This record gives sequence, C-alpha cells and structure tokens, in this order.
Amino acid sequence: FDQGDEFSGVVFEGASEGQVEVEGDSQQKMAINLNASSSSKEKKPNDLLYVSFNQDYGCFACGTESGFYIYNSDPLKERFHRDFENGGLGIVEMLFRCNILALVGGGSNPKYPPNKVMMWDDYQNKCIAELEFRSEVKAVKLRRDRIIVVLENKVYIYNFADLQLLHQIETCPNPRGLCALSPSTNTVLAVPGSKPGSVRVELYDLKQTVPIQAHNNSLTQICLSLEGTRLATASEKGTLIRIFDTKSGQQLRELRRGADKAEIYSIAFSPDNMWLAISSDKGTSHVYGISDLKSAEVVAELEKKKNQDQKNRQSSLAFMKEILPSYFSSEWSFASFHIQETQSIVCFGENNSVIGIFNLNST
Repeated sequence: FDQGDEFSGVVFEGASEGQVEVEGDSQQKMAINLNASSSSKEKKPNDLLYVSFNQDYGCFACGTESGFYIYNSDPLKERFHRDFENGGLGIVEMLFRCNILALVGGGSNPKYPPNKVMMWDDYQNKCIAELEFRSEVKAVKLRRDRIIVVLENKVYIYNFADLQLLHQIETCPNPRGLCALSPSTNTVLAVPGSKPGSVRVELYDLKQTVPIQAHNNSLTQICLSLEGTRLATASEKGTLIRIFDTKSGQQLRELRRGADKAEIYSIAFSPDNMWLAISSDKGTSHVYGISDLKSAEVVAELEKKKNQDQKNRQSSLAFMKEILPSYFSSEWSFASFHIQETQSIVCFGENNSVIGIFNLNST
C-alpha cells in the first residue's frame, strides 16, 4: 500500500485482553473541575495538557506532563492513572471503556515523539503498537474497527485489527486537528475539505463522499451526531453554528451564538439528537433545541411534554427572512449558562438534562 509522504512506519506487537471497568450514572446537573477528586488522598492531575471524552461521554481522559488520568464523568470519580517518568502526553484518546488508549507525546518533555501514535494496553501496562509519521500528529480518533490519525494536511485511516492503511485524505491546512468520527455501526468520517470552510464527509458503508461548503471562513469545530447522520460546524468567526444532513449535504439549521466574534471551543449533540450544546471563549455555553430534525417518534414524544416550551428564540422579524440579513432568521439558543472565561468542553450525559463543563485551564 502507498503510505504517502507523511507516513514513516508501523510496529505491532499483538493483541491483548482485559478491560478497565468504568461506569456512569447521569442523574443530576453538574459543573466539573478537573482538579476535583473523589478522595482527598487521591493524586490530582497537574500541568494539564489534554482533555477528551470517550465515544459515549461516560468517561474522559486527561494528559499531563507526567502521565494520564481516566475519570468517570457522572458521578465524577477518578478511575485510575498512570505516572510516567520523564514524559508528558499531549493526546490521550480512549476507546469506549476498554483498556486500549492512543497516546501521543506532548508538553515540555514529551514521553513519546509528537510524530508517533502509541497504542497503549493498560492491561499489559505497555505499548503494543506504534504508527510513525514525518510530521506532528494533531489528533487521533478511535472506534472499534478504525484508527484515524490527523496531520496538518492529511488524514490517515487504518484498520484497527492489523493497522493496515485503508484510506488517506488530503485536507486544507488543519492546525487544530479537526476530525469527527461516528462511533456507531455507521462508519462516517468528517474532516476539513480542500478549501477553507469546507467539510468532506466520508460515508464508508455507502462508499459515498459528500462535500459540504459549510462556511466562508476557516473551520474551528466540526461534530458528528452519534449515528453520524448530522454534522454541526463552526467557523473562526464563531457567530453561527450550522447543522447539515451528512447523506445529502443539505443544511438543516442555522443557529446563532451571538453577533460578535468568538472562538467556539466545543460542540456536542445529545445522544437522541434533540439538543445541541456549544461552549466558547465568551464564558457562556448555549443549548439549542433541534428535536424537529429527528423522526416522527421524537415529535410524538415532545407532544407529551407540551407544557414545556422547547423552541429556540428567533427575531420578531424572522418572518421577513427572505429580504432581511440572515441575522434575523437564525435561531438563538433555548438556554444558556455562564462559566469562567477559560477553554472548556461541553457534553451531554445519558439524561438530556445533564451537561458537563470541563475547564481545560485547571492545573
């Protein structure tokens, strides 16, 4: 297989067995500080370099200057951590709740070279495989059958079982390592396209590529719903979030965060696609109702909750959207809440009333 100019090599030591058990119980609203721990005797993460949820938001991983930590999201509890001598981790990507993680070195003294992806088996307490490239790894995404490695101008797709290269995609400059991968049975991948503001959606099960010109400016966030049927995007302008159908590429909704420029830190769909949440550098997180993008079954369920107003706000001049600027036709958030003006990640738990805010600037 042609590995491309960026690929350098691969080492694979074999499979393993055993799991790390992590459980969650989403029953209450929470605001989580990464420095919190379930016991005063537990060691706390320091010099935080990286935070990322697993595929169902039930756990999250922290990379630090001296190792990694795995937390249960709700209730918040440290599950385990690993301390490494002489090394930090800039990327710690989980695979659901199993013992396999993808690690990339980072910080002032990287544990591994930043151009290598190390597949760590915590059951064996060692790396079982590595992928080496000629430039820095910007992001890694996992699902049970795929490993996605994102470089600044290219994305590599590997088979998980034997690390065989399946596909490689050229992108426009992608210093943020933007990439979204559906964890469900549908194999859907979204990456920046060849032009700034564009997205390339790969529907591998249908052997179909869907190009989407999402914004005029460069992208800052892309997010897929769990089933891979919806795509949400934000640009460096940060005023609008757009939702697209991944199969047709059609824009389904335009949501407004505000009128002034902002950096969107994160976007998250709720598990049932009824809600969308975002966080930004303005210190405010927004929640939008998107239930009418779902099936008739969800609409019927909402009828049972007719005493609750679940609609997003719109301008009173929205009825004139054909002749007025888009500002007057965009939908505003259903609810919002203020947090510290620091980088944060927003997510939904199993119960849609649960939203976790994770402060990335904690030390």
